[in-house]
Amino acid sequence: MALSRQFTMSRRQAYRYIEEAQAIGRPVPVTEPTTAVTFKLPPSLVDAIRARAAAEGTTISAMVGRAFRAFLGEADRHG
Repeated sequence: MALSRQFTMSRRQAYRYIEEAQAIGRPVPVTEPTTAVTFKLPPSLVDAIRARAAAEGTTISAMVGRAFRAFLGEADRHG
């Protein structure tokens, strides 16, 4: 099976992943690969971001990514 060779997994595991994907019943968006980045921020800001992410049921990375995308969109409009 091509998937098991391509991703170096057993045929049984490949079939399990296919079955799980079929059970979702809707298309799943493919996300862009990520890169680890280190920032130094005040602990109070990190705590606030962590709390907000938890309240929204998301991750800190997703929250910060949204903030950067919003900033870049704003920066594009204002030069």
